Amino acid sequence: MITSQEKLFTKTLKENPKGEVSRNAQLLVRAGYIDKVMAGVYSYLPLGLKVLEKIKNIVREEMDVLGAQEVYMPALTPKELWDTTERWDEIDVLFKLEGAGNKQYALGSTHEEVVTPLVGKFVNSYKDLPLAVYQIQDKFRNEPRAKSGLLRGREFSMKDLYSFHKDEKSLDDFYEKATKAYENIFKRCELDAKIVEASGGVFCKYSHEFQVITPYGEDIIFTCGKCGRSVNKEILESEKCKKCDEKLVEEKAIETGNIFKLGNKFSKAFGLQYVDESGKKQDVIMGCYGIGPSRIMGTIVEVFADEAGLVWPESVSPYDVHVLAIGDDEGVLKKAKEVAEKYSKEGKDVLLDDRNVSAGEKFADSDLLGISSRVVCSKKLLEKNSIEIKKRNSDKVEVVAE
Repeated sequence: MITSQEKLFTKTLKENPKGEVSRNAQLLVRAGYIDKVMAGVYSYLPLGLKVLEKIKNIVREEMDVLGAQEVYMPALTPKELWDTTERWDEIDVLFKLEGAGNKQYALGSTHEEVVTPLVGKFVNSYKDLPLAVYQIQDKFRNEPRAKSGLLRGREFSMKDLYSFHKDEKSLDDFYEKATKAYENIFKRCELDAKIVEASGGVFCKYSHEFQVITPYGEDIIFTCGKCGRSVNKEILESEKCKKCDEKLVEEKAIETGNIFKLGNKFSKAFGLQYVDESGKKQDVIMGCYGIGPSRIMGTIVEVFADEAGLVWPESVSPYDVHVLAIGDDEGVLKKAKEVAEKYSKEGKDVLLDDRNVSAGEKFADSDLLGISSRVVCSKKLLEKNSIEIKKRNSDKVEVVAE
């Protein structure tokens, strides 16, 4: 597919937008990927939506390989569900609203309250377990300090996976597989995510976070340089590693995912039980696994962007190729269209810069947009029957005969 940049809905900005303090939001707004509606809430424009959907598809593919089945639950949830788990007043970021007839509702910040009774309608016997379902849906959290662009939103994209088991061993086995699936997701997005021990809150002693090291991170983690063990600042018990007694190194990081062993907290609240092999009723054991596609998008910006603009890994780049027609020569534009058509026939998604603007503006915008591969057609190159190819993450320029 070929998209004309002349007809692209969005335009780039010369300066950083006012009111944005985070690097990811500044660049994404400047490049025309997102638009700020209010603090922590953004519209995804055509370029931004393409990146977000590519990240979601990577997540979806790894969840499907894991054997989880996709569902889609409502964002609007009745107060009664939250009362059942006693979390209506416990979750301080819960958006609450009143509907017709003085009915109380919440916008879902998480979905244990919905998925547990849902699964209870279909699970009766040990033969129905294990079971895992997931969704990719917007979540809502009344964050008091939504100043980090896509990293801390009031409305944001979330993949939440829930697993259901007959015992702890089954949960442990799935938990390990889910951890590997998460590692695959980050590798495919070219992010180096550390597995970090964190507090499990009311659910369990420990949970695990996936943290990406960057000086722009909001979280503080401590890592052992010898064995690699990492812990979140909130559960730091000693300045030395428990495993090898080495001094821990403090680092800034962005949390991009977390996983919990929920045990029977929610199944007990909703009466979710199964009949075991001996005919006795037992509580279903649960696990929860969250990862934020929009947060991954913001993290990629923070990690890879340079002084010129965005730098997208090939796996999530909005287009595979950015073809630039440099100069106002009709022959150059014709050649650029032919090159774009050739890439399109190879199955690549192409953005063709066919605008009537200066070469300097085209090159600057190309760097700002950060598409993974750039192809230049110019009068000088046309005379040599050649094109110029450059990867966004490399300084190497290759002239190729056409």
